[in-house]
Amino acid sequence: MRRLGYARLFPEAEKPKIERLPLDFRGWWGAVAGLIFGRMTYSSDVAFTPSVKEIQARKGSRRAYARMEESGSWDTRIPPDLAEFIGQQRSVFLATANREGQPYVQHRGGPPGFIHVLDDQTLAFADFAGNRQYITMGNLSENPKAQLFLIDYATRRRVKIWGEARVVEGDDALVAKLMPAHYRAKADQVLVFTVTAWDSNCPQHIPRRFEEEDVRTLLGERDQRIAELESELAALKARLASGEGAARSR
Repeated sequence: MRRLGYARLFPEAEKPKIERLPLDFRGWWGAVAGLIFGRMTYSSDVAFTPSVKEIQARKGSRRAYARMEESGSWDTRIPPDLAEFIGQQRSVFLATANREGQPYVQHRGGPPGFIHVLDDQTLAFADFAGNRQYITMGNLSENPKAQLFLIDYATRRRVKIWGEARVVEGDDALVAKLMPAHYRAKADQVLVFTVTAWDSNCPQHIPRRFEEEDVRTLLGERDQRIAELESELAALKARLASGEGAARSR
């Protein structure tokens, strides 16, 4: 199974040493079955439907994506670098649709680490109480297909994760396990997301924005450095004034 690679997921970051994951034989057997029955299937087919591929062919991008498919298609498991990226996020968008196909996108946020990687195909987070509309919950009761969209504005990185989601109610132990420590919020249910496939995008057109907490830290470091320099400058001025006074008294 071809991994998309750290350089594509993190285009501006330095590439670390990452061990390769074992081949996902489900995808391999799917390809073999596709050859036998006359229809090739890939993990990216979760998004690249026949109509999408037709448009890609008309607009000139199908050949490049076909090469991607033939070399392994999208990853179906969460590698260590993606798990680290997910663990750093404070925000995620969750897309669902009801049985009639009406889409809905919901934002979920929390401190870094509020999205837990339970294993290489499962994510989960405590579902904090909000405006009590329960649109996502209702959609998932009719249609479990969902997508997570993660975007880090500071580093201009974004990741799309397709899969199926379900809401777990009445499991206080699981809520307690996933609830961020010392976070002021109430959660009485959990959202569990099973990964089907994921892909990353280039940083093009992503505006660079920074978290208030990070900016406050940087400004604090700047102010401290300014105070140090002002103290050094005052000491130099005092020494200079002392030297000039000694020279005049001679």
